[in-house]
Amino acid sequence: MSSADTLKQRIRGGEVVVSLRIPLTSARDDVVRALDQGEYDFIYVDGQHTAFSDEQLVTFCSIADELGMPVQFRIPHTRQTYLIGRFLDMGLSGNLVPEVVEETTVDEAVEQSYYPQVGRRSWGGTSRRGFTVDDPPDRLEYASWWNERVVLGIQLESVVGVTRARTLAKPGVDYVAFGPNDLLFSLEGHPRFPLRTVDECMENVAEQLTDTGVRLGMAVITDSDERAKYLGMGITVFQETP
Repeated sequence: MSSADTLKQRIRGGEVVVSLRIPLTSARDDVVRALDQGEYDFIYVDGQHTAFSDEQLVTFCSIADELGMPVQFRIPHTRQTYLIGRFLDMGLSGNLVPEVVEETTVDEAVEQSYYPQVGRRSWGGTSRRGFTVDDPPDRLEYASWWNERVVLGIQLESVVGVTRARTLAKPGVDYVAFGPNDLLFSLEGHPRFPLRTVDECMENVAEQLTDTGVRLGMAVITDSDERAKYLGMGITVFQETP
């Protein structure tokens, strides 16, 4: 187990981090070429709007691990937080939960992301990041190592989620990400909501989360020209494509 994997601490500290967003089906050479095109802190893959298999996820995470890159995975559906522990057993370093509006969703996501006594993730799985089959780590040592490194994000994509941001940003959540397109649908469906733009919603959430230690991120691709504006709003977690 390496002590160099400090992505969680960097996010929590407010450092600007950038993920490489690429398809889960990417071969090793494709991943290497993509990583060579920029400076990336982790890899992001989407399970919500793309097809995948367990075998593909294990293979992809193994490739990324060989290259020293953590992988974050957007789970297929908000109600599948109960599967987060299983997804993590496939080699992921973290998860992003889409369309969050309920505290119970966050509670379950936290429980499934962390080992006891922080959460209740089940022990097991030989594909876990940092786990070696030939020389298995001590159970408590590994659990402590993992709990200090797993990255959990939740995605706000509705006016309800925006209004509840402070209560949804619970201990164990590292950052809150915005999904602008679905948030626009929600704004259009609530014409009397006092915040009328995505930017206003982002600024409102940033104000709600002041002094919580929970950071802000984008769940869509942004280029360098857009980034200055978002940095001004307090957003520090970004996505890019090569």
